[in-house]
Amino acid sequence: QTRLVESGGGLVQPGGSLRLSCAASGFSLRYKAIGWFRQAPGKEREAVSCIGASGAATAYADSVEGRFTVSRDNAKNTVYLQLNNLNIDDTAVYYCASSSYCGPMKTYPTDSEEYDYWGQGTQVTVSS
Repeated sequence: QTRLVESGGGLVQPGGSLRLSCAASGFSLRYKAIGWFRQAPGKEREAVSCIGASGAATAYADSVEGRFTVSRDNAKNTVYLQLNNLNIDDTAVYYCASSSYCGPMKTYPTDSEEYDYWGQGTQVTVSS
C-alpha cells in the first residue's frame, strides 16, 4: 500500500520534547521534498516545516523556528521532525506530505490536494 505514516505523537508537559516520524511505504522518499503541517481544533491548518529531497534545504514557520528541527534518513525512507521546548500552542494533529519542493512556510500550500501523498496525522498534546 502506497502511503505516508506519521508516528511519535503523544502527551508531553510544557518544555518537553517529542520526535515525530514520517515513514513512506510503497514508494521512495529519496527524490521527494517533505512538508510538515499541523492543525489544532478550530484553527486553520499551518505549514510548520519542510525539507528538500537532499536534505540541504529546510524551512520553518516563525512560530517554531529555533525549537523544531526537520531531518531525513533516505536509507530508512523516513523524515523526522524534532519538537523541543514545546508549549501549549503546539497542541495539534501533525501531518506530513510529499512534495516536489521545499519553500518558505508563509507561501507553502496547506491544501492536501496539492500533494502526492498526505499522512493520517499524529496527535501532539502539550499539557501540564
